[in-house]
Amino acid sequence: MEVGAQIKKYRISMGISQEELAEKVYVSRQTVSNWETEKNYPDIHSILLLSSVFNVSLDQLIKGDVEIMKKEIKDTEIKKLNKYGGIYAVFLILTVVSLVPFIAFMDWYGLIPWGIVCTVAVYFAFKAEKVKKENHLSTYKEIVAFTEGKRLDEMEEQQEIGKRPYQTVMYMLGSAAIAFVVVYLMAKFFSL
Repeated sequence: MEVGAQIKKYRISMGISQEELAEKVYVSRQTVSNWETEKNYPDIHSILLLSSVFNVSLDQLIKGDVEIMKKEIKDTEIKKLNKYGGIYAVFLILTVVSLVPFIAFMDWYGLIPWGIVCTVAVYFAFKAEKVKKENHLSTYKEIVAFTEGKRLDEMEEQQEIGKRPYQTVMYMLGSAAIAFVVVYLMAKFFSL
């Protein structure tokens, strides 16, 4: 965060001590020291007072921090999307490959653990979808750009919006075909 450096820079340029600044913004000298050493962050009331004392805009005082906060939020969202997507992928694979073995070894009672695996897969699919919706991501290209820390330009974004309905249908058909083939092969394998 840069607000501590900004406070120190403006305080020194005004030629006042930490104690004098503390009196002007109604805090202790230790609080000002903590701000400048970035041990803690001033509250909004203090930021407004500091902006007034230094005679600078809020934007000038905290601009770097806002950019850093946006990046940290984006990094957190990317990590969440990757985490949920990975967990979903594992449970989706387990859902597809475990049905026949569960039924083969546990008879129809095998549907209970298989249902649990299915439920966990659906739960993480919804979690990943929520992150995608919050960040306005629908197509593969948008998701890849997002995870690389980029955004699509306006024209590319409009092209991707046009692809969304077709991609959804293709994903459903592809998933159904893959599931059918895997279950068919597993049924053949276990019937031997």
